[in-house]
Amino acid sequence: MEKAHKHKKVFVQGPISPDFVSKSIASHQSKTTIGAHAIFLGQIRADQKAEGTVTGIEYSAHEEMAENAFHEIREAAFEQFELTCMHIYHSLGIVPTGEISLFVFVSSPHRRAAFEASEYIVEEIKANVPIFGKELVGEAGNYVWKENN
Repeated sequence: MEKAHKHKKVFVQGPISPDFVSKSIASHQSKTTIGAHAIFLGQIRADQKAEGTVTGIEYSAHEEMAENAFHEIREAAFEQFELTCMHIYHSLGIVPTGEISLFVFVSSPHRRAAFEASEYIVEEIKANVPIFGKELVGEAGNYVWKENN
């Protein structure tokens, strides 16, 4: 029977900084059983909408439900793939275009497991975590609810 992993806080306010990402990577240098890391960074695009150009996304969530969904995804990934560790961070609040809103960082002894786990985790987040995004468009405070593709 696999061990259950503790619940981890996933949400951060605002964009996820490049400094945060680099410090996360650097903190794993001492873990010498790791042979591969896979990193996914979700960045906000300046898409064109009928209402104007997207200038950012304002994220909200039912945090307790979302944290539970993230935990279930983590547990399933640890069960399916040979992983050493995994970190998931998602923004809440406003994230301007060009900034990072999702950071998935998985580590494994081997690259294939890291690649496959990363893709699995991102797809599961998009399909099953109750996070809502308002795409901010134009200059007048207009918005469009984001649809996950």
